[in-house]
Amino acid sequence: MSKYSLLDHEFIPHHEIIDEDEIKSVLKEYNIGREQLPKIKIEDPVIKEIGAEVGDVVKITRKSQTAGEAPYYRYVIE
Repeated sequence: MSKYSLLDHEFIPHHEIIDEDEIKSVLKEYNIGREQLPKIKIEDPVIKEIGAEVGDVVKITRKSQTAGEAPYYRYVIE
């Protein structure tokens, strides 16, 4: 029996853990600190599936009718 991946569902946007260089770029672009990003809990099923840890920043790429794709950033908390 194969395991179903949440990321395969059409309504779940693409999630990825970003590296420190990209985090610095995002924080500089928005002129904020890491803790000022919107939060997402470590218990979130997709966060568990991608293996994110507390303190990581996750980029969520959502489909947008006006922009095509729109990135959102979330700071993983306990």
